Amino acid sequence: MRYLFLKGGQIVKWLFFLFIYLLSSTLVSVAGEFPNQPDRMAQFLGIGLISSAISLGFIGWRYWVQLQANNPRNFGKYPVTWQKVSRLFLLFAAMLVLQYVWSLLITLGVLHFPANQQAVDVAANQMPFWNNLFAVAVAPFFEELIFRGIFLNYFFAKNTKWNNFFGILVSGLLFGLGHEPSFDSTLLMYSAMGWLLGLTYLRFRDIRFNTALHIMNNLLTVI
Repeated sequence: MRYLFLKGGQIVKWLFFLFIYLLSSTLVSVAGEFPNQPDRMAQFLGIGLISSAISLGFIGWRYWVQLQANNPRNFGKYPVTWQKVSRLFLLFAAMLVLQYVWSLLITLGVLHFPANQQAVDVAANQMPFWNNLFAVAVAPFFEELIFRGIFLNYFFAKNTKWNNFFGILVSGLLFGLGHEPSFDSTLLMYSAMGWLLGLTYLRFRDIRFNTALHIMNNLLTVI
């Protein structure tokens, strides 16, 4: 009973972290709905950016508290080396291949254009600078903390082969569902990105690496 109560509380907390991220991103996006009302646009944008800063600071602090309480994998305790950086770029090359295959399948009509990407494109057209900045420099920090850092520490904390495998599998699927709620092949592509990011997190044991990979991927998409 105590275990179920603990896990139930962790689920509620994780969903709360996800909610405040979605709320902050929505407030920023809504600002673009008022192109002819600059004062209203500035109001929503300001509230969204302030909300994002507070939410990101809070989630980052909670992640740090988690690691202080329970960190069997020693996340954040390994030095950054040039060898690791070079490996990160190899993983980025793998992500480029994944993106190319994805684009090719969309062009051939095998996959549909993701609804999430359509929404991102619409928002970017309404308010190019701020929405692109959010997508590249803010969203990756939120998503890596929520879907990799906090999620794996809450629900897959043991440092075992199978626990790590299922942790990557489940977190990647949730990441995919967060971007494509329909159970189709597009969900599989988003999940594959989540699996690669999860693998990066557990391989380097440092959330900065998968966050950097996520930023590079989003920057590529924006470009």
